[in-house]
Amino acid sequence: MNDTQSLHHVFILMGVSGSGKSAVASGVAQRTGAAFLDGDFLHPRSNITKMASGHALNDEDRKPWLQALNDAAFAMQRTNSVSLIVCSALKKQYRDMLRDGNQCLHFLYLKGDYALIESRLKARKGHFFKPQMLVTQFETLEEPTTAENDVYEIDISMPLDDVIESVINKINSVTQGTFEGEMV
Repeated sequence: MNDTQSLHHVFILMGVSGSGKSAVASGVAQRTGAAFLDGDFLHPRSNITKMASGHALNDEDRKPWLQALNDAAFAMQRTNSVSLIVCSALKKQYRDMLRDGNQCLHFLYLKGDYALIESRLKARKGHFFKPQMLVTQFETLEEPTTAENDVYEIDISMPLDDVIESVINKINSVTQGTFEGEMV
């Protein structure tokens, strides 16, 4: 990897459904020009159908999706100075699969409590995720530990614009000011 490529960073916006991953990533991308991929678009048809019918995905269901996201991160890291990917990444093993072979990959954990996220899901329109699956998501969630030093926690109890600003500030901090996006 040459010096220019070593400055290219991919940030996975992770958290349970309803934590605001897509809204935050979209807002950051609009304000900064960062590349943005909503990982939900890479789910195979079978996963979308399963979730739409109210069933949770298992680890086997997630493998091809996580591999597609790993490949996307690899490609984005070579073409964009900063890229954003939305992916729940609820378990450490999922985060490890995304890390595999991807240097300069970081996670922004959009953290909120159950009541806040449940209220957001109930208000959501046009998404295949069913609010009753939130219980399963919180049961599946393996909170990142300090051993995962590439994971940065973002408090989502703030208004959306403040969360977006917090994410941009964290990206600038992690990239040591090499991020050329517009500051909020």
